[in-house]
Amino acid sequence: MRFPENISYQHLMSRTINGEALFGNREKEVLRKMIWQVADFSGIRIITYAVMKNHFHLLVEIPPQDTAVSDEELVRRFRVLYPRPMPWQPMTAEVLEQHLKSGSIEGDQLRKSLTKRMHDGSIMMKTLKQRFTRWFNHTRDRFGPLWCERFKSVLVEGDRWALRTVAAYIDLNPVRAGIVDDPKDYRFSGYGEAVAGGKSARAGLSIVDRDLAGYRQTLYGYGSEPAEGKASFSRETALQVLRTERGEISLAAALRCRIRYFTDGKILGSSEFVDQHLQPQETEGKRSHPHPMSGSLWMGLAVARGIRKDLFS
Repeated sequence: MRFPENISYQHLMSRTINGEALFGNREKEVLRKMIWQVADFSGIRIITYAVMKNHFHLLVEIPPQDTAVSDEELVRRFRVLYPRPMPWQPMTAEVLEQHLKSGSIEGDQLRKSLTKRMHDGSIMMKTLKQRFTRWFNHTRDRFGPLWCERFKSVLVEGDRWALRTVAAYIDLNPVRAGIVDDPKDYRFSGYGEAVAGGKSARAGLSIVDRDLAGYRQTLYGYGSEPAEGKASFSRETALQVLRTERGEISLAAALRCRIRYFTDGKILGSSEFVDQHLQPQETEGKRSHPHPMSGSLWMGLAVARGIRKDLFS
């Protein structure tokens, strides 16, 4: 199943400076809440996410940037992001509403400046990281940068299989890190939040599968019963097959490894989708081609950037 072409999907990831393990449960919870707040303000839908001790992942659905936003919706989103006056935003939602209703030049300027910040993954990430850095530094009596780089972004095809595979890779982060055996037990992820009853998290994952039971089959392999907690193939065995024997492993086993396709592949989807988005990036005399994903049964998925070294870890 393919989704409307005017909607884009992105896998976004950012890591702390030097990869330092700075986030405990309190920090993860604050960042989790901020993710939902900033996404709501931005008009961007969270499909799933994972907040780890030194990085976070988001899989998002982004509507066209010119999507209309009513004044009523604009005030609601503003109130989500700024529930009370802050030093960097002293204006209240009530004052904003008055300006928008007045039809004044100031109201028109506010409308334009706020809507310009919406429906854009880069601006959403900038807002999220700035807000969390401000909170983190304040609570630690700390100053300076928190994140090591801008952020990584992979354009994902609006196809259910591509989206489901990327979502599963994100939700299996705590399993790969050895924190939990079952991703449902990790509350700082889309799947864990959905299993716990989170309505927004359930709505996000409904994009990649009709229900959580079906999605769980992707997490554990189509031959597994949803009640079985663990994968039959260990991460260590998977790496042995991939590196030494240069073989292929099941999708469920592959997703228990760190795979750079999902963070460094630039564009991920069918070969046709990747090729279509590579063409505008071509330079004179240089033609890039899709690179089929290897090492597992990816069902035709390809990426824009070929990764030859340390693909799996």
